[in-house]
Amino acid sequence: QVQLVESGGGSVQAGGSLRLSCATSGLTDSRNAMGWFRQAPGKERELVVSILWSGASTYYTNSVKGRFTISRDTAKNTVYLQMNSLKAKDTAVYYCADGYGLIPALLDLWGQGTQVTVSS
Repeated sequence: QVQLVESGGGSVQAGGSLRLSCATSGLTDSRNAMGWFRQAPGKERELVVSILWSGASTYYTNSVKGRFTISRDTAKNTVYLQMNSLKAKDTAVYYCADGYGLIPALLDLWGQGTQVTVSS
């Protein structure tokens, strides 16, 4: 059984940083990608970043390029999201996701989410 457990959310002032972690277990080799989605109040869930477990490719949505970095530790089966220069509009519940590719349709297994609140 695949499990995804997020941690690292919290409250921070604008300009600050947070690092989210997603510990995984039970993954199969065919599930070769991880990502982070977010959902702000009243908005649809959006894919923020994604990465192949091989590290060969990543995706970043335009609004976070240069501020967020996704990385993975294959030995620990953990994916990280380093978020710098946070803005109030980054406030959302962040969900770790697992799947078969970098695009939203292929990331089909979700964690429970962790709240990120950025105050201006």
